[in-house]
Amino acid sequence: MDVETFYDGYLAAIMVEEGGVAAVGSAIALLAETEEEIAEARSKASSSSSSAAQPASTSSSAPEPSQTEKIAEPAGPAISKAAAIVGSAVHPASEGGKRVVASPYAKKLAKELKVELERVVGSGPMGRIVAKDVEAATSAADAAASLAPKVGATVNPPSGIELGTVVPFTTMQGAVSRNMVESLAVPTFRVGYTITTDALDALYKKIKSKGVTMTALLAKATALALVKHPVINSSCRDGKSFTYNSSINIAVAVAMDGGLLTPVLQDADKVDIYSLSRKWKELVDKARAKQLQPHEYNTGTFTLSNLGMFGVDRFDAILPPGTGAIMAVGASQPTVVATKDGRIGMKNQMQVNVTADHRVIYGADLASFLQTLAKIIEDPKDLTF
Repeated sequence: MDVETFYDGYLAAIMVEEGGVAAVGSAIALLAETEEEIAEARSKASSSSSSAAQPASTSSSAPEPSQTEKIAEPAGPAISKAAAIVGSAVHPASEGGKRVVASPYAKKLAKELKVELERVVGSGPMGRIVAKDVEAATSAADAAASLAPKVGATVNPPSGIELGTVVPFTTMQGAVSRNMVESLAVPTFRVGYTITTDALDALYKKIKSKGVTMTALLAKATALALVKHPVINSSCRDGKSFTYNSSINIAVAVAMDGGLLTPVLQDADKVDIYSLSRKWKELVDKARAKQLQPHEYNTGTFTLSNLGMFGVDRFDAILPPGTGAIMAVGASQPTVVATKDGRIGMKNQMQVNVTADHRVIYGADLASFLQTLAKIIEDPKDLTF
């Protein structure tokens, strides 16, 4: 996660190297307000018993952005006008051509994709370059390259991937790994259901221009179904009891480079579909910029995982620890079906598969929930209220 900065100065000492681990609230670097205080800051860092200082540039220009993103608070009063946060709260992406301001992930991505940040236009706060700007620059470059003639072209691995190398987990991948291993301790079962989406598709086309997303529609439909089946929204954490959660918070899995996040649409049953869609867009933007706050990704009571946009028709999802169920949503596809009057017709249908905690939720509970969900999606008039 990025940390906004509020001070200008010189990065005098790095106390925790990139990729290292530090206690929450501890100083990871020292910032000197003037050049004269740099030596004093380094001396203070050297005397610290918790970590060793790392020397930094003492140039008169502002510190390099790669050293200014994740620095916590002052180590102590030894630096009279020092702060442990580097950078300015208000800065453009470039300052007189001296430097380029980009998020840590954007810089890492640019290095992997071999993109020159100096040529990227930032869309973040005050022109800061974020990951999506680098991705857009890469897409533009790829599009231009695809138009050029290719002679003797060969198939190469994706950019940034070196075959045969051992890559350690990132912090995010490590967290995902721990959660997935923890989920193995929960006895789960899975139930699938086929839902006709003609009415939902028609509603989506009608209100899409107003900013409504399909993710918001699915989250809203799921939340309304959970209102009638609170046991599906419950959770068991100690194996001895379970909790009927008072709020319906729909977490939606979002794939990020190097990991997975689950931004949460809180009180999805009570929020109108337009506000819900705006909130979802805000959460996705914050997730991609690594600016989600903990309550925005760890308060989900039910999870949605949608791979339908990739053409996947069905899959199973792993239950996140501490929740009762997760629903895997496949693509809506034209399907030849038999109607009730015995005729053959064409309908758009999607497959959903729910993985649930069998300590709390039973087959009949899940079947009843899916029947309710299907009725809401097949007659979605309540989704816009």
